[in-house]
Amino acid sequence: MRISRHARLTPARIVLFTAAVVASQTPTVAAQDEPRIAVGAHLLFARSSEFETTSVGIGGLVAWRPVPVLAIEATLGAYPAEFPGEGAFSSGQVEGLFGVTAGPSFERVRTFAKARAGFLAFRESSRPIACIAIFPPPLSCTLAAGRTLPALEIGGGTEIELTRRTFVRIDAADRILKYPGPAFSRGRSFTDGFWRHDFSLTVGGGRRF
Repeated sequence: MRISRHARLTPARIVLFTAAVVASQTPTVAAQDEPRIAVGAHLLFARSSEFETTSVGIGGLVAWRPVPVLAIEATLGAYPAEFPGEGAFSSGQVEGLFGVTAGPSFERVRTFAKARAGFLAFRESSRPIACIAIFPPPLSCTLAAGRTLPALEIGGGTEIELTRRTFVRIDAADRILKYPGPAFSRGRSFTDGFWRHDFSLTVGGGRRF
């Protein structure tokens, strides 16, 4: 059987075919090589609207970015100081949140919106506190035994790429906590649980892998 001269594999055709295959695979290789995992550390600032005090803490972040505009994140933070300062009823707080960020990147800057859910745990008081024997009990007395509150967080932030692997980031959010009931707080009685809005700020950085 004779092979048509138009179908013969000449060196020029082999080079062109190889170049076309390599070119078609380059975006895939680049996408696979793009860092998708990030870990970081940050400072936490949270302003409690219920107790009118600011807590300062430290935390860590783990994130996975399946596509450039979306990241799935988990954070864990600790506020080690007694809360809320003078007359403290908690020896500290621990916060855990899980959710997503979504937003575009413009060269080295990414702006994003975020939504998370998780918990804020008030640790048991390090010393006895005086509680009035009334019903419903003061909220501070309920929390002094150690309670974990449901938490939601809605906000946004900016991430700046320092190098291909490192970044700095600042987030601001409305942290929404559900306090337990029945409770008496700020001159009001609550039969059931009630929600409060706190302002939270996170400043930190990290590395991608």
